[in-house]
Amino acid sequence: MSAADSRHAIGSVWKLEAAKVIGGLTRIVRDVSLAEDLAQEALVAALEKWPSTGIPPNPGAWLMATAKRRAIDHYRASERNGRKYEVLSRELQELERTPPDLVTALDDHIGDDVLRLIFTACHPVLSTEARAALTLRVVAGLTTDEIARAFLVPEPTIAQRIVRAKKTLAQKQVPFMVPRGLDLAARLSSVLEVIYLIFNEGYSATAGENLTRTSLIEEALRLGRILAELDPNESEVHGLLSLMKIQASRSHARVGASGEPILLMDQDRTLWDHALIRRGLDALDRANTLAQRRGPYRLQAEIAACHARAAAASETDWGRIVSLYNELAAVAPSPVVELNRAVAVSRYAGPHPALELLEPLRADPLFRNYHLLPSVRGDLLAMLGRHAEARVEFERAASMTQNEQERKLLQERALASANAEQSVQ
Repeated sequence: MSAADSRHAIGSVWKLEAAKVIGGLTRIVRDVSLAEDLAQEALVAALEKWPSTGIPPNPGAWLMATAKRRAIDHYRASERNGRKYEVLSRELQELERTPPDLVTALDDHIGDDVLRLIFTACHPVLSTEARAALTLRVVAGLTTDEIARAFLVPEPTIAQRIVRAKKTLAQKQVPFMVPRGLDLAARLSSVLEVIYLIFNEGYSATAGENLTRTSLIEEALRLGRILAELDPNESEVHGLLSLMKIQASRSHARVGASGEPILLMDQDRTLWDHALIRRGLDALDRANTLAQRRGPYRLQAEIAACHARAAAASETDWGRIVSLYNELAAVAPSPVVELNRAVAVSRYAGPHPALELLEPLRADPLFRNYHLLPSVRGDLLAMLGRHAEARVEFERAASMTQNEQERKLLQERALASANAEQSVQ
């Protein structure tokens, strides 16, 4: 195996094992920052040794044992941590006495540790941006460079967010645990929010030359699958996983040959990944069996399922979609939900009532620089034949977006409205 192939193979192993190793170490040392440092030292050791010895049968156990040795060295240097040294030494000795092929099977903490790590990285004491960066770093195993490129911000910015997030967790003495009772619902909401934020940034990139970022979609789906496996009885977890799978199924149909966006109603549905749709619908069925009351992710998954079940755009059940948006607006009211509800209403009842729904949003500070509001208004005005007004809205939307492909599409629609205006005159 060449050096490049070896590094690639080790990188793949690390992506699979990083969360387990960091989670297990955090359980022991009670410090996310130190746990990641120790895990990184183990990774460096693997990069030095595995190219010549080969990847061991149980790479996760090897990384954990190596990291624990580094931890023992760390605590040995300080007499104040003698008790922790004894605990680590005892655990390491037990690990070394256990046959390598049984280590993972006998480690009851693996699943709990990853779940605790996710909840710790997504603690509400951190900003949403910091939660996303820390989650991608310690749970998904991405480098700071990869995270920076994904969100199109300088690498030092991401590095600072991660460092500050770790310091905040330490200063606030955030416990390494899955919360219970009422705290669990609040913290779970934060976890789901971060995973969906990562997915949405991959699904519709806020800036850059490409409409999508496949790596972020894949990481969000992976995080969703991990969470669903570790917390299998939570309806909203399966609802989010269903939503992401159904939306991701459209990936190949959303982008044209030149990278241009293709709107949902214009997509070739034969290009949708129907196997992924089936898995998404299965996740939705699972969510529906777990709880009677529908939360925001289940409702959004139900909306996505309406589109997925329609063989053609003309067969879309817009009446049901409007009803689901009405329910979503009651469960999780937000200006963005209102904007999407207006789009559904326009398809079901026409542009006039939809425009009325948009009026209150025009004064909302959230939409001051949000390109989708003028974009939707442009659509509705064009449907009414008010092409001059539609052109202005499309031009405004194009000036707001930071994504090159979306800007091109909006400029084309502004031009089409201008041509339609001239033809009427």
